[in-house]
Amino acid sequence: MNNYLYPSAAAISLLAFFYKLRVLRTDRSPTQLALLGNFFFLTITFTISTPPVWVEISQATSIVNLSGLLSQSTVILSAACQQLVLLHLSHERHIAWRKSVPRLVFLALTLVTMVTLFCAASSFGERPDDFAVTNARYYPTYMIVYLTGHTVNQIDVGILGWRYAKVAPTPWLRRGLMLIALSLPLSLAYIVSRFADVIAGLLETTGHRWEPAAQIGVALSTVSKTIGWTIPDWGRHVTKIWAWIDYRRAYRQLAPLHAKVTSHAPDVVLDPGDVDIRTRLYRLVVEIRDAQWRLRTWMTPAVAEEARQQAVAAGLRDEDLAATVEAAQLAAAMQAKDRGIRPVEYPNSPLEAGPQDLAAEITFQRKVARAVDVSPTVAAVLTRTSHRRPTTQEPT
Repeated sequence: MNNYLYPSAAAISLLAFFYKLRVLRTDRSPTQLALLGNFFFLTITFTISTPPVWVEISQATSIVNLSGLLSQSTVILSAACQQLVLLHLSHERHIAWRKSVPRLVFLALTLVTMVTLFCAASSFGERPDDFAVTNARYYPTYMIVYLTGHTVNQIDVGILGWRYAKVAPTPWLRRGLMLIALSLPLSLAYIVSRFADVIAGLLETTGHRWEPAAQIGVALSTVSKTIGWTIPDWGRHVTKIWAWIDYRRAYRQLAPLHAKVTSHAPDVVLDPGDVDIRTRLYRLVVEIRDAQWRLRTWMTPAVAEEARQQAVAAGLRDEDLAATVEAAQLAAAMQAKDRGIRPVEYPNSPLEAGPQDLAAEITFQRKVARAVDVSPTVAAVLTRTSHRRPTTQEPT
């Protein structure tokens, strides 16, 4: 399995490395340098863990399973870089370095101990496919040292990510840090599998049965963290794309309502010219409201009250209730104007809600448009008003 998973993870890490490398032209802060170090070490980890590369390194250096030591050492180093990133994101530089010192000392001792134990161990043959499993059986002390350092690293990264996500200044940074924190269970799946390898070795057996869980866990953890570290950069483009898609959807939903109401108040329509979708949508929303005010004199308070009672009985509340009442008022007003029936009394305002910004206004008008088309309350109100005798008939 690592013939496919590890090269894929290495490629993703390498892409992230080159993506972030361009940032060094304008920002050479410890945060960016540590983030680049993280991607660099991850790329090395998964590259040398790929069986063909593993064997080539051993043959070139004449040190059996050297890739095992190198890959596990770079795992520790990549997590150390992640800790530096989070510490510098959440603290002033001098405080971040002070807090990083004990972490770096601990990791340095872990690496020295790993190298010492690796050099003292006798070879059990080249193991590009199951080095960790076999090493856990024959040299559990080495694996316990490695796993202890790795576990402390991963838990620390998860906790730091979770804490800083709560106060992150931008939405995409918050989402990225949350993703990093939520990848901790995947890392723990790898760690638990490796500790299980040690226990299996003590019981004179091996952990080959759950080895796929370890490989999948570490690969998925790496990919999710890579996305989390880079998403603050490219997430804003996702926001722009989604906004453009949503503007078009809103335009399609509001266009039929706009056509209906402006056909009864054509003087409110202006030619927007050749403009972007956001401006066209803005004009659509404004013209719907202008037409709504033009149709106010064809509305009756009785229709609004009847629609409100039926909507409440149907379980509608808040904006859904207000949108349904406005939809009923609009539909009844257009019907009254088509029949030439102007009421004696009309409301001071045709509005049932007051959205505070353009986004809220668009959302509310989409509810109105939907209610005009499919609301049973609006249909019932129209049916009743169509059978009422006119209060005042405009001369023709």
